[in-house]
Amino acid sequence: MLDKIGIAKRIAKEVKNGYYVNLGIGIPTLVANYVHKDIEVEFQSENGVLGMGPFPFEGDEDADIINAGKQTITTLPGASFFDSALSFSMIRGKHVHLTILGAMEVAANGDIANWKIPGRMVKGMGGAMDLVASAENIIVAMMHTNKRGESKLLNKCTLPLTGVGCVKKIVTNLAVLEVVKGGFKLLERAPNVSINTIKQATAGPLIIEGDIPVMTF
Repeated sequence: MLDKIGIAKRIAKEVKNGYYVNLGIGIPTLVANYVHKDIEVEFQSENGVLGMGPFPFEGDEDADIINAGKQTITTLPGASFFDSALSFSMIRGKHVHLTILGAMEVAANGDIANWKIPGRMVKGMGGAMDLVASAENIIVAMMHTNKRGESKLLNKCTLPLTGVGCVKKIVTNLAVLEVVKGGFKLLERAPNVSINTIKQATAGPLIIEGDIPVMTF
């Protein structure tokens, strides 16, 4: 199965030339490090950055240049900085081609829960609800199961929802899945991961058609 870097590398294949891409907190922030060098893409962070680059090497960090998760980042030539009002105008105006988010749960109909676990203190939902309400192409990056080994791909979310029917594709440490009518359609499996392992780790309806190829990077 994949680690977080492996998930980011696989999602990087979904980024196309000319895309404007919003990267959420967590695994999605790693995607910028693995986009193919022969394409041009603009990464946007909701705190007001357009033109993010890979993470800086140790010793090269600038504490004033951060992403929405307060991680230090680099910027590419031509990058721009602006206030949150303009940043969310870009998001709400549907100027972002692809949104990559983490999630705690995803339902078979494309619902996503990624901002709150009841009983735990949180600072707020951040920009997640704006992103899922406005984006037309949402990919979720997450582990297939939680720390207790319970599936995070469910028939119905149990946690407070962030968005309804919005997720298009999911990349986990076990598989690539597409949200279709009727459930999660298995598109690819991680190296050395069997179909049976994916079945056992998926609580929601899993659709398997034909031979399932192994992920490539």
